[in-house]
Amino acid sequence: MPERVAPSGSTGSSLGSASDWRLHRILFLYVLGVLGFVLAMLWAEGRGLSRHWIGPIFLFSTVMVYAGIGVYTRTSNAEEYFVAGRRIPAFYNGMAGAADWMSAASFISLSGALYLQGFSGSGTQPGGLAYVLGWTGGFCLVGMLIAPYLRAMNLYTVPDFFQARFGGRWPRIIAALAAITCSFTYVVAQIYGVGLIAARLTGVQFEIGIMLGLGGVLLCSFLGGMRAITWTQVAQYVVILLAFMLPVSWLAYKQLGNPWAPAAYTQQLGKITLLEQQLLASEAEKSVLEAYEARAQLLQAKLRDVPHVLMAERQALSEHIRELRTSSGNISAIMSASRELAVMPKDEAQARERWTRELREAHERARPLGGMPLQSQPFAGDPNGTPEEQQTYELSRRNFLALMFCLMVGTAGLPHLLTRYYTVPTVSAARRSVAWSLFFIGLLYLFAPALAVLVKYEVMNNLVGTHFDALPNWMAQWSRVDGSLLGVEDINRDGILQFAEIRMGGDLIMLATPELGGMPYVVSGLVAAGGLAAALSTADGLLLTISNALVRDLYFQERQRSDTSRKRRISPEQRVILSKFALLLVALSAAFVAARRSSDILPMVSASFSLAASAFVPAMLMGIFWRGTTRRGAVAGMLLGLAVTVYYMLANVQGLQGVLPASVRGEALWWGIQPISAGVFGVPAGFMVILVVSGWELRRMKAKKIQN
Repeated sequence: MPERVAPSGSTGSSLGSASDWRLHRILFLYVLGVLGFVLAMLWAEGRGLSRHWIGPIFLFSTVMVYAGIGVYTRTSNAEEYFVAGRRIPAFYNGMAGAADWMSAASFISLSGALYLQGFSGSGTQPGGLAYVLGWTGGFCLVGMLIAPYLRAMNLYTVPDFFQARFGGRWPRIIAALAAITCSFTYVVAQIYGVGLIAARLTGVQFEIGIMLGLGGVLLCSFLGGMRAITWTQVAQYVVILLAFMLPVSWLAYKQLGNPWAPAAYTQQLGKITLLEQQLLASEAEKSVLEAYEARAQLLQAKLRDVPHVLMAERQALSEHIRELRTSSGNISAIMSASRELAVMPKDEAQARERWTRELREAHERARPLGGMPLQSQPFAGDPNGTPEEQQTYELSRRNFLALMFCLMVGTAGLPHLLTRYYTVPTVSAARRSVAWSLFFIGLLYLFAPALAVLVKYEVMNNLVGTHFDALPNWMAQWSRVDGSLLGVEDINRDGILQFAEIRMGGDLIMLATPELGGMPYVVSGLVAAGGLAAALSTADGLLLTISNALVRDLYFQERQRSDTSRKRRISPEQRVILSKFALLLVALSAAFVAARRSSDILPMVSASFSLAASAFVPAMLMGIFWRGTTRRGAVAGMLLGLAVTVYYMLANVQGLQGVLPASVRGEALWWGIQPISAGVFGVPAGFMVILVVSGWELRRMKAKKIQN
């Protein structure tokens, strides 16, 4: 998208100006180009183009388009680099904001959450609708309460607000550190998604896929900062929307004869309810649950005497390999047994950790429907049932509301999202820009519940019951990309795939939809390109936010304070150059963390919302709407809100229980709220402390004034 033909700073908000119409024509031609490219690929696939070429062509073509825009809009001007010259029209800023917002979580994982957790979730797992409602509601908060006020102050970063409003060093420093923390958590999830898609498109290893995707991220954001990111995000939004709507519409037309999925998919809900009842009554499904329960009992027995069991298993396997070598000499059998020995736990701690994790998974899989709740039930449990069912119902509802609250408030505090509204020319344009963002996001969110329902019907009606020898190839291919994404196991030994024998990760549902629905492989390439665009667009904004916080809000501000006596000034060009190098270092660090595959996308993203909500929103809202908010009150509120949230998250992480001191371990969840929604405690704590400390300071100052 050509920034050089953008309107002048005088208006920029009028959709009727000549320069805006010129932008519209360019956008129209770009959309035609994308559609033409997809049609050309469909024609080429029909003519015999190999699948091995289709994925790399999509990856290379789309990344080159984004890179071309990034190079064309490169800049070293500070105003252009940090806020795109403040002359992006509201319509295009809204579109860029939507792409920035979509992220890998919305594009890849949202439908997966709706598929795995149903609309409202289980007792402890909030349902997928919490994400749709929370994220959408959060944009209303941004538009009404925050974005116009921040834009009116002509700032560059979110920490700038805290310095301008409260003065001093600490509000800015705390805000910058909080921005780095929540944005880094967020960007790791995006780069994980980039690696996942790049690996699937090209067939390379996951770690190499991350580095390929990272190159695309840097090409977009390194040269042109916010100016380049804005126009690449506009281009990426077109790909995202087309990639999401096409497979859902295709699936809806295939199942219902109506391509308008948001209106048609409700017909499948009744069929899914019927299929769920049939699966619950199926003897084959019950045999699967019994097999998983038996596995759980075996693991429990192993965990009672880990050292002896581990030694016995290792000796037995070594003996088996010796027998194979001396008797049959079967090379494949020897290799298989050797690999099995190589992946055995190295020590007692590793064995205990692995078997505990497998025990948890076996218990989960031993539940009806593989542990998945009924798709249409309002909440788990029964408000009129037994005490246990009533408790489950209350817990489910409480976690749903808590997560929705964190996502809504966290949206209003995300630094990379708020910075997006610094780029429009006026305050009214900021309001219109938020409205356009909501519109463009709503287009995709209308289709997400439909996709989850249509895919579940496809799995239950067509995939379940297939003989293991006749399973489609795409299942094996996805398993090779990441074993946690997809797994099938004939645990009851009947040779037929049962529903409870399928383990799908939430990050797989959207990406595998074209193959599941039997669509041409080009649609798979388009979906992967859409997921890549979603992850790249958000990663660009996040990396810029982190580098700006490191360089502009921490390094230069502190250096400027220390150099005041010597009157040394730092030029804008120096700030831009250092920001670019900081961006590069942050991107490499995030790639290193993402390569460790520590978590799925959605939990990491949700954690960053809780951090942003507790660190920024109380002090920001109080600072905007209550003149009595003091610096000490803001600092105390930010620190306590963040501390409560971080503590609750870390103290209840299963993997850290053996590392943390006993005094800080979470023995029980507070009111049954899951750690992912820790912001529900941090936000009220922040508001309360700001109110108390500021009120105390105001009374003290008033008393001092009277005394004087």
